[in-house]
Amino acid sequence: MDFNVMNILLDCGIILLATKACGMLTRKLGLPQVVGMIIAGLLIGPALFAGTHFAGLIHPTEAEMDVLKSFSQIGVVFILFSSGLETDFSEMKRSGAAATGIALAGVIVPIALGTFVSLMFMGGLSAAKDRTLLMNALFIGCILSATSVGITVETLRELGQLNTKIGTTVLSAAIIDDVLGIVALSILTGLAGEGSIGKTLLSVAGFFAFTIIVGLLLRKAFGIMVKIYPHKRRTSIFAFAACFFFAYAAEEFFGIAAITGAYMAGLMLSGLGDSQFVDRKVIVSSYMFFTPMFFAYIGISADFSGFTVSSLWFVLAFVAAGVIGKILGCGAVARCFGYSSRESAGAGCGMIARGEVALAVYATGQVLIAPQGGIDPLVATIFLIISSSILCPVLLKVVFKNAQTAAKTGGVHVHISSEAIENVHHDLDGQDDTVPSSPKHKQNH
Repeated sequence: MDFNVMNILLDCGIILLATKACGMLTRKLGLPQVVGMIIAGLLIGPALFAGTHFAGLIHPTEAEMDVLKSFSQIGVVFILFSSGLETDFSEMKRSGAAATGIALAGVIVPIALGTFVSLMFMGGLSAAKDRTLLMNALFIGCILSATSVGITVETLRELGQLNTKIGTTVLSAAIIDDVLGIVALSILTGLAGEGSIGKTLLSVAGFFAFTIIVGLLLRKAFGIMVKIYPHKRRTSIFAFAACFFFAYAAEEFFGIAAITGAYMAGLMLSGLGDSQFVDRKVIVSSYMFFTPMFFAYIGISADFSGFTVSSLWFVLAFVAAGVIGKILGCGAVARCFGYSSRESAGAGCGMIARGEVALAVYATGQVLIAPQGGIDPLVATIFLIISSSILCPVLLKVVFKNAQTAAKTGGVHVHISSEAIENVHHDLDGQDDTVPSSPKHKQNH
């Protein structure tokens, strides 16, 4: 197919303007800007106009689409790197076993439900005998594992529950949830390469051993560099290089998803002096270009031409599995740890929102295995993000409707600075025009 650099420049300009405009609109409506960016991709691309004379504002050739895809893949690497940089180990330690148990249930139950639903639409449970169908079902289930807590933070703060024991636990569980989801994705990525379970686990163990050894050296070198050159761009360049090297090594040497390597690179640099400074540089670099490209590409590449009644039923079942899995799994475990019925329901409802990591998991799975059974996980994921972004604050407000705004912390005190609140308020789910912030703020609280 033909490739024209001028067309790429025009497409990029349209994408940036459209994603910003739609992002600002959804922000005004109280929804994450992520939703607006995806909708922008749907509106400017050919996805919604199949079978009509209008091909969309942009209609890239196959070669040009590959360029946009490359931009989007860099964007998702930045998103996961930033998430790793923001992971707060002290927050995880504070909440301890309860947050870990809630996060574990929040990964296992949705994956199990998502896999079950997918298999049922692929011919029933007997489809699990086919390795390809089973791997497809597991990847679709894995999409449901991630949690995007930006909306949850804002809603809990509005209800006066953010500084409570359950509020702290939900935030910590969301952090651990992502780590466990990345581990699950790593295992599935290895299995997708026709490897045995034993070989896959060995590869995953080897990757994490590599991450720890090289990561500790990286961490030490970064610490020294920060002391010599505090708040200098060269430290950010060093961190960027580490991100790309880790992403490359994960996929090329261990058969693990590149986004896992990016996440682990960020994780190894988190909590150090200047890590927040680096994170801001990552956000500026990604938010200005690569991140909008990723979310817009998702919308542009969506295909509704084959959408049928059966597809609609799958979308509804997929969304239901994602919502119910988090509410029942996380809520039940919270109840086992002694939380009240209201708090347990709040824990479950606070974990249902999905965002950029769900799309990252989809993007990884799509590259490895083509979907089977006439179902489209991309369309289902888009519907899940939009519906969960609406349901999460609504359900939390119902659960805590009569709760006192000044709740006791139950012995766990979490100080939230005005700067941290501002950062959460203006995260990627609601960026303003002047202070770009991170896609996911699950720490600094």
